[in-house]
Amino acid sequence: MKHMIRHGLSVSIAALLLASGSAHAVDTAASAVPVAAPAKAGCANGQVRLDTNFPTAAAARCETLGKHELAVTLTPEDAPPINCSAWYAFRLTPQPGVKRGQRVTITLNYTACGHRYWPKVSEDGVRWTHLPAKDVTLFENNGIKQAQLRIQMGAGPLFVAGQEIIAPSTNDHWLAEKARHPDARLSILGRSAEGRSIQQLTITSAPTPPREQVVLVGRQHPPEITGAQAMLAFVDTILSDEPIATAYRARFSTIVVPMLNPDGVARGHWRHAIGGLDLNRDWGPFTQAETRLIQGLLKEIADDPARTLRLFLDFHSTRKDVFYTLPDATITDPPRFAADWLARYQDRMPGYHVERDSSHNPGLPTAKSWVYETYGVPTATFEIGDDTDRALIARIGRESALAMMETMLATPAP
Repeated sequence: MKHMIRHGLSVSIAALLLASGSAHAVDTAASAVPVAAPAKAGCANGQVRLDTNFPTAAAARCETLGKHELAVTLTPEDAPPINCSAWYAFRLTPQPGVKRGQRVTITLNYTACGHRYWPKVSEDGVRWTHLPAKDVTLFENNGIKQAQLRIQMGAGPLFVAGQEIIAPSTNDHWLAEKARHPDARLSILGRSAEGRSIQQLTITSAPTPPREQVVLVGRQHPPEITGAQAMLAFVDTILSDEPIATAYRARFSTIVVPMLNPDGVARGHWRHAIGGLDLNRDWGPFTQAETRLIQGLLKEIADDPARTLRLFLDFHSTRKDVFYTLPDATITDPPRFAADWLARYQDRMPGYHVERDSSHNPGLPTAKSWVYETYGVPTATFEIGDDTDRALIARIGRESALAMMETMLATPAP
């Protein structure tokens, strides 16, 4: 399983964000108000020092078991039941005088759910390598899957994580890069419960705000990196010079909120924001600051007689690539969007099976259900597999975006 993977973000930006020894300093760099730093775990032996002093880090406890071995305890942010997205991230730094090539053993002890994400390592936070299968041992303790990692150290610090790291500040820098496009405008939708900025990118080439609005939301769940990677490629394609994208930007406005849960991301949560609640189970109740921001955005569109919501997509990750859509018999405006979109998308992906799961559960407090029931527009949850090849994810993001724009351009204007 050893191969190099990248998440498509700037090397210099990611290296800057992860190099700091202070998570508080790094994570508040893009925020106008103070942000409380999470409690940090760390320990050391004769070979390495383990720390969690950076955004997204997660380890409840660290223990020294010997000169070459450490044990990390991993727990969810709230007592189970919780969706089993068992995230972990920490940094290993060689002790002074330790030579390159020394090996250290790290045991990952999970208190709930068990090991899910294959370990990845990185020296700079951009180039990530799967730890080879020969260096990973999976075993069970009290019926819960655990893992033991054997890691060869280099000359400097090494990040170990369940997936590639995309921290809140990294996301903000990516948005700033996109905002340099002449058809994009960056603004702050609002602030999270801990005061982190939640930014939105508005994309259109129309001289006045167009009537037809498309809304994209991502990162409600912190560890769902592959969904975030697909969203990056999706947005890049909307901003591309492709003729379809140029025509689409002239007719539609696309509002992108790529990280709705920056607090959970920064704190290394498995699933929740800091309010102890899954944001994608708060659509309708709207008890959390973050979901209330999206509620306000959608209401603002609905209350404006010059604007109409046309499509809502929510990006996530799971164990496979799948689109959760409304059934084709569901009455939406525009009608039959999912069937037409995914048929076009399948045509663009020869040799790849586009999987779709169509259902609707009235009253379910998820983004997909609530937005449809409130506004009657097509909605879908865009899911990417945890282990989907990263080059394929980029292709998925690009081709699904082109198919989406083709489909929207083919619909009559309201």
